[in-house]
Amino acid sequence: MDLEQMLRDLCGATGVSGREDPVWETARALLEGCGPCEQTPLGSLVCRVCPAEPGQPHVMLNAHMDSIGLVVSYIDENGFLRMGNCGGVDRSTLLAAQVRVHTRTGALPGVVCTLPPHLETDDSQLPKLDQLAIDVGLDGEQAKARIQPGDRISFCSFPNRMAGDGFSAGSLDDRAGCAAVILAARQLAGRRLRCGLSVALSSLEETGGQGAATAANLLAPTHALVVDVSFAQTPDTPRPKCGLLGKGPMIGIAPILDEGISAQLEQSAKSHDIPYQIEVMNGDTGTDADGIAISGAGVRCCTVSIPLRYMHSPVELVRLSDVEQTAQLVAAWVTDQFGGEQA
Repeated sequence: MDLEQMLRDLCGATGVSGREDPVWETARALLEGCGPCEQTPLGSLVCRVCPAEPGQPHVMLNAHMDSIGLVVSYIDENGFLRMGNCGGVDRSTLLAAQVRVHTRTGALPGVVCTLPPHLETDDSQLPKLDQLAIDVGLDGEQAKARIQPGDRISFCSFPNRMAGDGFSAGSLDDRAGCAAVILAARQLAGRRLRCGLSVALSSLEETGGQGAATAANLLAPTHALVVDVSFAQTPDTPRPKCGLLGKGPMIGIAPILDEGISAQLEQSAKSHDIPYQIEVMNGDTGTDADGIAISGAGVRCCTVSIPLRYMHSPVELVRLSDVEQTAQLVAAWVTDQFGGEQA
């Protein structure tokens, strides 16, 4: 399976935070042959690629499976759904959005209500989330029979191959990272490594990072690479805070990240002719690295981020080459540091 199809499959699977089972199953199938897989109590996917021998280092490769979305908070007498956010939803993308409501008996299509411009008296303010509603085409009695508070709501998104090697879809944060980790695991599976190697595709990153922190406690790694997305420059973003699309993975530097691993990643990129960028964060990273690094007695951790435009929207955009090069860099660092002869 090529990378574009892998991303289509991963982004096409629903997985709003706390309800990651569909994307869990998709990712498990893509890890077939890499090692035994299990689901943690909080819903993360763990794949043990290479068991760690006593006293050996143990490397964990992480990306998060969950995506932002909404949650049904109330159903009114006319069948309109009130909602809350599940993760950092951008209100500017909501009006007139197409959505799917994931119920106990299947998904229902819906639309976020919007006021026609002919009736608008003040278009200077975006409505707040609790002022919006979703129309699923049912009356109150029908809606309450099929939908319950707590049901998750995902955004409809239409994957689109762009000019060159661009690829746009919803949930690329962080299904692009999942794809890179899976590709790296496939490259490393079956190699003779002087370390244990595990994959943790985590749940709940968008709502607090609990999935990765508990998976790290389960696996007890000594080292971790966290693959997520980060901001790629657009005309309305500040250049110092953004990477560039198509210029390779972004190696993280931050107080909580291990400076030695950051330097090793740079050296691996240079040695293997992999383009890369530097991402400096002056506090928390805003990724699962923050929880993994402080799990157990502490984990030497670094981030490798894929440049992405239009984060937390249904039209997130990456370059396929950046995803591929991220996988190459992750695999190169593991083999450079811990061997990697073919078994």
